[in-house]
Amino acid sequence: MLRCMDAARLDGFLADRDTWRATHCSIGKAMDVIGTRSAVLILREAYYGTTRFDDFAKRVGITEAVAASRLRELTAEGLFERQPYKEPGQRTRYEYVLTEKGRDLLPAVLALMQWGDKYLQGKYGPPIGLADDATGEPVRVEVRSPDREVPLAELRLTPNFTEEDASRP
Repeated sequence: MLRCMDAARLDGFLADRDTWRATHCSIGKAMDVIGTRSAVLILREAYYGTTRFDDFAKRVGITEAVAASRLRELTAEGLFERQPYKEPGQRTRYEYVLTEKGRDLLPAVLALMQWGDKYLQGKYGPPIGLADDATGEPVRVEVRSPDREVPLAELRLTPNFTEEDASRP
């Protein structure tokens, strides 16, 4: 069997790609949750400190209807939780605060940012840098083992399921 030099290695029965399908793919399931541009940009704004509905709509540049829909979906998925607040003389409103599940998406969103910085920003470069607050050192997302960065051609995918499970709907 031929193997692409710039592809991950598939172990065990995964190596025969004709015998299994990625029907329960975690990437597909994640995209079902955050697969819209507005959802990812709402997450970006939450990582930058935005919590209020009007601010999400304004900063992302979406209508209130789209902001309401995305925030409702992201909250239902457990990425945000609504917390009440009340300005003096105003009715109670809700802000959207990231949960652990929402904070855990940070590396994925930063990886998209890093890719966009490298391939889409042109001669002016990235508009925003990432640095460790404690040291000031640059921060980047990478695929790592405990000892080193692992390039795609040296990444191995191993099954966490049986061959019989691979054929389930």
